[in-house]
Amino acid sequence: MEWTEPGAFEVAPGVYRIPLPLPNDGLHTVNVYAIDDGDGLVLIDSGWALDAAETALESALGTLGHGFEDIRRFLVTHVHRDHYTMAVALRRRFGTKIALGAGEQPSLAKVIARARVGQIRNLTTWGAPHLADKWRAVVASTGEDELRDFEEPDEWLDETDLALEKRVLRVLPTPGHTRGHVVFVDADSSLLFAGDHVLPHITPSIGFEPARPALPLGDYLDSLRLVRDYPDLRLLPAHGPVTESSHARVDELLAHHEDRLTATLEAVRAGTGTAFETARNLGWTRRNRKFAELDLFNQVLATGETAAHLDVLAHRGLLTTDEREGVTIYSIR
Repeated sequence: MEWTEPGAFEVAPGVYRIPLPLPNDGLHTVNVYAIDDGDGLVLIDSGWALDAAETALESALGTLGHGFEDIRRFLVTHVHRDHYTMAVALRRRFGTKIALGAGEQPSLAKVIARARVGQIRNLTTWGAPHLADKWRAVVASTGEDELRDFEEPDEWLDETDLALEKRVLRVLPTPGHTRGHVVFVDADSSLLFAGDHVLPHITPSIGFEPARPALPLGDYLDSLRLVRDYPDLRLLPAHGPVTESSHARVDELLAHHEDRLTATLEAVRAGTGTAFETARNLGWTRRNRKFAELDLFNQVLATGETAAHLDVLAHRGLLTTDEREGVTIYSIR
């Protein structure tokens, strides 16, 4: 069975994976996890606030003998809309509590305040002013209804042990994909609710957020090593099928980024200077697609991710940086 098929699938005693549809998204589906907890449910992530996703979630909960009113709490791994906004929509109707990683406060504040120009400034710094202009038009066309999908949570989560009725979840901050991303570790059941931090088939985007930190890839690599220090856990990802070894996938992701760092360094050695120029000289996705073949959104992601790799190389002392008319130029040390 494809992991995107709708329904509620038991992945551990009392834990159910519920795939929900995404719009115009290469990922197609996001996994929400429903945890049986006494006479109600706790949900890890919530899905995108879409009619189709709401219908699918209601149907899946119905097969478990529950409805929306039985959701006691949403524990959200990060603030991206495919994880967060359904929780906001259902809270407005049912009063369900929402918890989110404390590190998401700066980005969420910018979204709520409609201060969404950070990525535009970054694109200029990365040597892609034409992408900045196109992205400015995308931001300007975003409807107010979409922006109203975001509100503050009821609770900000730091690293702690979260006691539910039937289990204890360790809240583990894992910045990288976003600065406030968290995962939830159920040590007694050997489960890792990984959000987008560890995905079985793809690598998550790095640093695409309104309040981008100084070294998002460095944060991500540190967070991968943190998860690797835990015992090997069953991997319950937000996108993709459940797999049996968090260690195996973390090792693959660490190796992938070291390979990517090497390729990025070689591109600069061959003569690229800006993040945009470097991104154009690298292959993208598992199909090794050319940069020019990507759509606007993925070109923006690719440029930002290349900048994240270049900044790690500079942090390691392998590159130098120079600011020229507001553009960062990278050179071999």
